[in-house]
Amino acid sequence: MRRGDPWQGALQGSTGPAGETLPEPALQPLGQEKLRTRLRAAPAVELGQGGRSCDLVTSPRPECSRATNEGEDQLRDSTKTHSTLLGKPLLSQDIHPQERMNSKRKKLVLTSFVLSLMLLGHYFRNRQTGELQLSEWFNPRKRPDVITITDWLAPIIWEGTYNRQVLEKYHQRQNVTVGLAVCAVGRFAEEYVDAFIHSANKHFMTGHNVIFYIMADTSINLPEVKPDPLRTFKIYTISPERWWYDPNLVRMKTLGEHIILHIQNEVEFLFSMTMSQIFHSDFGVETLGESVAQLHAWWYFKNTKNYPYERRPQSAACIPFGQGDFYYDGSILGGTPQEVLKLIEEYIKGVIHDNKNKLNSTFESHLNKYFFLNKPTKLLSPEYNWDLMLRLPPQIKFVKIAQHSERSL
Repeated sequence: MRRGDPWQGALQGSTGPAGETLPEPALQPLGQEKLRTRLRAAPAVELGQGGRSCDLVTSPRPECSRATNEGEDQLRDSTKTHSTLLGKPLLSQDIHPQERMNSKRKKLVLTSFVLSLMLLGHYFRNRQTGELQLSEWFNPRKRPDVITITDWLAPIIWEGTYNRQVLEKYHQRQNVTVGLAVCAVGRFAEEYVDAFIHSANKHFMTGHNVIFYIMADTSINLPEVKPDPLRTFKIYTISPERWWYDPNLVRMKTLGEHIILHIQNEVEFLFSMTMSQIFHSDFGVETLGESVAQLHAWWYFKNTKNYPYERRPQSAACIPFGQGDFYYDGSILGGTPQEVLKLIEEYIKGVIHDNKNKLNSTFESHLNKYFFLNKPTKLLSPEYNWDLMLRLPPQIKFVKIAQHSERSL
């Protein structure tokens, strides 16, 4: 991408980066083979070759016949001196037992010291490349006024619970690239697009490599942004006719197609957001995780019994009465590209199932059913997606993202 042109190319038609024509949104599964999970091999300790221990060699004594006792002593002393000068091994019986014991002990201590150094190096290499432990950056006791840990021990990220410095240092060392996918289409897209892109460019993953995936219809005029070597913008078009079929279905299906085509090879983490939002403060690396769900701002403070889950047993999105954990917002979801793709595929299967039963469950209903069966590994508090039309409760310390309400338009 050229520095002077942050938008990567012109609008690329209804194609992917390689020019492939994206299929129409027929209600069929993506047909993607199960992605292979990338395994990170732990650093191996390479053990070097140790020194060989060489036993003392016993050589025969010189025969000295017809010698007096004094002559034998002189001959023995002369032989020992001569053997040492020639570099030959001494007779084993001429070394004191205590000296042999000290020599073996020294070898043992030296071997143990070298092995300890190798294991210590292995430990620190693992610390540098291994996964960051939750206790190293997350402290749930900092916010006793809210729920900070789920029943399945996943962290709920609130302001004050995380150590940003530790996380920044770790992810800078990992040199991660994060993707942000958004659809700039629909009724209010023209009003939202400028504020969303400018605010995201300022607050989303500041200081890290970011690729913005903008899926827009041909009527949208995208704003100009200041060039940044850490920011890349990729634009893809969606025809208006395709979009009006079902906005959420088309958004998820299109994102799934792009994940398969190229996104899974370009980023380590991926977020999908709706355009009707504006960033107010940093949306940083504390949000990164394998599977990330957003708590709903309105329903978080309501009784669990009143959550608007899909209750019809015939629906694939059904959560029976008396069950359920939280109510999740469909405006933000994230994780690794593989986990996001898995969510999309299950959502499409649910839509196909409901269509066969002449049901029309909402995207959020299917999303909540998915996270009910597949628990997210990290949850974002309502601070990360607050509706400005709601009264701000004392639990909300900072609003990270504000959601525009259609009532205000």
